[in-house]
Amino acid sequence: MEQTYLWSDRKRFLGMPLTFTRYALSEDRLFVSQGFLNLTDEEVLLYRVRDVTTSRSLMQRLLGVGTVTVLSSDKTQPTLVLKNVKDPIAFKELLHKQVEKMKDKRRTQMAGMPVPPPEDFEDKDE
Repeated sequence: MEQTYLWSDRKRFLGMPLTFTRYALSEDRLFVSQGFLNLTDEEVLLYRVRDVTTSRSLMQRLLGVGTVTVLSSDKTQPTLVLKNVKDPIAFKELLHKQVEKMKDKRRTQMAGMPVPPPEDFEDKDE
């Protein structure tokens, strides 16, 4: 079965995707694949993501890339570092939205009932 990705990129060298490290985001997982002859594949279920940060050195900013660090509750790989990805802020926002979507979906499945929309939680007295 062919996997559909919402986003994909490669680790970049001098702004160009010239490495053997590939990143991909599907509806429910984040993937990191490294290597040429010997491959290592890692994935994190999005509902397990706890925090996402970005960092950009001066050189990365000049090249339009940055590093996105994903902290999760995954047992085998609690920290995933996606180095030198193109437009890291836009990717972080896409990842954040997808993580929240998967957490809401999981809460719905766990409870067996739909989660009310956020506006239902607002204080009605204001």
